[in-house]
Amino acid sequence: METFSYTFPAGKEISQRAHTGVVGSGDLEILIEPGNNKTTEFVVRTASEGFESIWKAVFERFISSNDIDAKVTINDFGATPGVVSLRLTQALEIANQK
Repeated sequence: METFSYTFPAGKEISQRAHTGVVGSGDLEILIEPGNNKTTEFVVRTASEGFESIWKAVFERFISSNDIDAKVTINDFGATPGVVSLRLTQALEIANQK
């Protein structure tokens, strides 16, 4: 099990907390909470060790168009970068519903 985090500057607020996905083979769970410090903090707990640079690249790409002020907690069980991106987009959509 590996745990790491990244923090990026951010400015866009989200409306509410959100949850998407499940911790299961080839998938992951994402929880988003509104922040209050103008940053996006990603906290990752993963069963797949040695992929930290790939996680960082996925987050940088997501943040380039979604600089949300939030804490994003990810519990992973072997999801691919494509699944991570999909789940992040789903969670953001839920967090912005009013």
